[in-house]
Amino acid sequence: MRVGAHLRQDDNPVTTAEELGVDIFQMFVTDPQKWNKPQPHPHAAQIRDSPIDVVVHSSYQINVASLNNRLRMPSRKAVEQQAAAAAELGAIGLVVHGGHLRDGEDPAEGFDNWRKLFERQQDKGGFGVPILIENTAGGNHAMARTLESIERLWDAVGDFDQAGFCLDTCHAWAGGEELVGLVERIKAITGRIDLVHLNNSRDEFDSGRDRHANLESGHIAPDVLAELMAQADAPTILETPAEGVPADLAYLRSL
Repeated sequence: MRVGAHLRQDDNPVTTAEELGVDIFQMFVTDPQKWNKPQPHPHAAQIRDSPIDVVVHSSYQINVASLNNRLRMPSRKAVEQQAAAAAELGAIGLVVHGGHLRDGEDPAEGFDNWRKLFERQQDKGGFGVPILIENTAGGNHAMARTLESIERLWDAVGDFDQAGFCLDTCHAWAGGEELVGLVERIKAITGRIDLVHLNNSRDEFDSGRDRHANLESGHIAPDVLAELMAQADAPTILETPAEGVPADLAYLRSL
């Protein structure tokens, strides 16, 4: 079972990953708050050749479900570009949030836009890496907050080989999904969990707030998180506060 962490600001993430003793790490390939095109990474060869696996998280403003052309079209391009950059690093996938619509918009159109993302790219030969769609924490018009919305999303994209699923535990908790038995319920919909973001929550159940906590300091019982990780049997990334990551890793190793 591969366990690691998101390395947020590291110029040379492999060195940090080695210091932490992890099996996998997650990184950005561009500023997550901007639309910048990814540039070649100065340590691409080291990342690609390292025995430590890497997964890339896409930038946060991407929303391929949007009905607004000025957001959806650059989002599609950003996913294509960041997936290509991830492939250059030998990544196992690109994590992309499910996205959301605005009040009054038809969810069916949002799910259809997700399908079009894969259809259009399929005509170009596909993405450089699998696209791992991540469940989200809040928003009444989110594409991947509830199991019902995830099922509708998977009805739209589940037949594409490059569509995968990333389960975030804090997002599920904040979105009102009980974690006990969640792996079984997700797999009944998607048939797979390709990656786990193992995060505790600073907020109460069903808060809609996406605020991560270290494994032993949030509102979720840490043994529930550990059991979920074991059941998912997928590569696991900690996105917990950086200063507590060594203790989080020690806790998981102690089990």
